[in-house]
Amino acid sequence: MAKTPAQRIKKHGSKAAVPQHHLPPVINPTTARTPEKAQNNSNLILIAGVVASLFLFWYLHLLTLNQLTDLSGGLAMPDSQVGGFDPAYISQLQGAMDGDARGQLNYVHKTAGTLFPLIFGFTWLLLIGTSVTRKALRWALWAVPLLFVVARLWGNAAIDAMMASAAPDAGQVALASGLTVAGWVLLVLSLLAGGVAAVLSRSTKKAIR
Repeated sequence: MAKTPAQRIKKHGSKAAVPQHHLPPVINPTTARTPEKAQNNSNLILIAGVVASLFLFWYLHLLTLNQLTDLSGGLAMPDSQVGGFDPAYISQLQGAMDGDARGQLNYVHKTAGTLFPLIFGFTWLLLIGTSVTRKALRWALWAVPLLFVVARLWGNAAIDAMMASAAPDAGQVALASGLTVAGWVLLVLSLLAGGVAAVLSRSTKKAIR
């Protein structure tokens, strides 16, 4: 019966032959993350973000907000007014929407109205960050989707506060209208910024080749 290393040392002292045990390497070199793999991962996240953004835009603006017009006598929701709105329009809208209808608009703002700008903003930040190498230009392009997220989320809160008031307040209406217009403008500018980033990314790849 073979002796254990402890038994061999006890019998032979320092002359005992103790077999050496070699542990397998902890890190598998075949799993090293290459730049190509990192780029592929970023592309997959970008594709998922773009698809999610398109779906949420359709769900929010083309489906849900349009359906709410059934509760307002055919009047469009403030979010859909690309050119803004005035106190007279809001007074008419408030008269057409009861408490339940306003509650549904508030719920839309808290769900799809919040998810859309956040997911769109994150996707566009990633797109610009992985495509633009010049730091100053990258930050300049990043500012557009960041401002879009702020304008849309702030606009949601401003519209809810405006609709909850007993009568249209000129200051509330002006703030909500301005943020709504700013949100649409910044959405278009964000799309243009993403296009610029995509063009720069292709130019950089061609230069490397």
